[in-house]
Amino acid sequence: MPGTVLLLAASPVGRGRLVDAAGVLPVLAAVAPAVLSGADTANVVELADPLEPQAVLTRLRAAAAAPGPLTVYVTGQLHLDRRQHLPHLALARTTAATVRYTALPWHWVREELRLRSAADTALVVDLHADAETWKHLTERGLDCGPYTAVYGRVAPPARRGLAEPAYMKTVATLLRSGHRPPLGTLHEQALSRIPEETRGNLLLAHPGGGAAGPAAPPAPAVLAVPLGTGPAGGVPGAQVPGFPAPGPSEPGLSRSGLPTPWGPAADRPDDGLGGPSGDGLGDRSGGPSGDRLGDRSGGPSGGQPSASSGDRLGDRSGGPSGDRLDGRPGDRFPVPPGEPADRTPVGGDPHAAISAAVQGGLHGEADGLAARYEETAVRAYGAGSEEALHWREVRADLAMFAGAPARSCRAWLAVAEARLAAGQVADAPAVEAAVDRAHHQWGRIEDPASARELGTELAELRRRVPGRRRGALEDIQRQLGRLQAAP
Repeated sequence: MPGTVLLLAASPVGRGRLVDAAGVLPVLAAVAPAVLSGADTANVVELADPLEPQAVLTRLRAAAAAPGPLTVYVTGQLHLDRRQHLPHLALARTTAATVRYTALPWHWVREELRLRSAADTALVVDLHADAETWKHLTERGLDCGPYTAVYGRVAPPARRGLAEPAYMKTVATLLRSGHRPPLGTLHEQALSRIPEETRGNLLLAHPGGGAAGPAAPPAPAVLAVPLGTGPAGGVPGAQVPGFPAPGPSEPGLSRSGLPTPWGPAADRPDDGLGGPSGDGLGDRSGGPSGDRLGDRSGGPSGGQPSASSGDRLGDRSGGPSGDRLDGRPGDRFPVPPGEPADRTPVGGDPHAAISAAVQGGLHGEADGLAARYEETAVRAYGAGSEEALHWREVRADLAMFAGAPARSCRAWLAVAEARLAAGQVADAPAVEAAVDRAHHQWGRIEDPASARELGTELAELRRRVPGRRRGALEDIQRQLGRLQAAP
């Protein structure tokens, strides 16, 4: 099975540029696709200084949905948006004042890769940060998700001039030998070649799977931080042990999963709407003109969403692997009473059974299993808990996979209302994502009566949660007008 490689190099045009990100692409392009991927053959997609975050998201989503191994190489710079102070990858049009709208939210990357197995998914990064973002990352780390294999570094602002992506260039040079060692080994080899360039950097070395990777050999004045959220607790020269689970105080980090590779309804206008978690309400598979998107070998195809790569069925938002599922106190996913043992093996995860049911077309069985886990979570943690909301989001996606957009839309509306009722702010990523997904599923409803009913509810919610892209409420009102005029 061929692998997929996504090469993303992005930095602003003009004074805001910290690093010559695109300069690394010729070096990476000289590496054989199979070596970049670690597979026998591979499709390679290049994004050089893209203009629009939605265009990047589309390619990232398609790559995440493709079968086979996936490696994503990211070179660029990170900035914080002024409203939520969340890291964003700057794109060509990004300025300090427009980060929220013109840069790629880092949690989009995290969530698109979140459901893939770390055994066949890797993220290799060479990132630079401005002063504010650097302070944020040294205190809280860069959240790439506990189940994604991540290797690379984040560098502080250069003292003078434009920085070079030395780490990624070194990785590419090592790969040009025609051999791709295990990424942990490749990471260590790259660091050993450029010790001065990486001194004082945040070094990322996490094999995925929910547990922290082996401690790297300490290096003088190198700050190593956990990839998860929360205070780093590290000191120069120390590798922080353990891998903390996402904390409940972090907006959106306890959510159940990812946006799927949805496409727009056939009769919807190309309004270009999009949500904070990447739900392109008017999403199109191609990027806008000016984005140099070079598919070197056919590229991955977005296709239909699959339970293994595009949904939230495989999400493990409960922290490190090893969470017990035998109903003992403290379990993230306590087993519903009477649930067969073969469905939820001790040390396993119920999402695997649900995902298998979806792949087998047993949608009713999958929803029934998720419903039982939801009931158990409500009893154990309360109806407004993240554990209960997790399963409500899973069931919303299950309805989508079952071809029931009205049920999915209704479920996402309920999730958004529940989060707002729990005190979450209207621009929290989890709230915005729920409304965006409800909006997208609403656009797929074919029954006029259901569409009118849910459209009215959605419009009311959109007034409270407008989302990031302008025109969402107007889109609903326009569609409702057409529905009201229809015979």
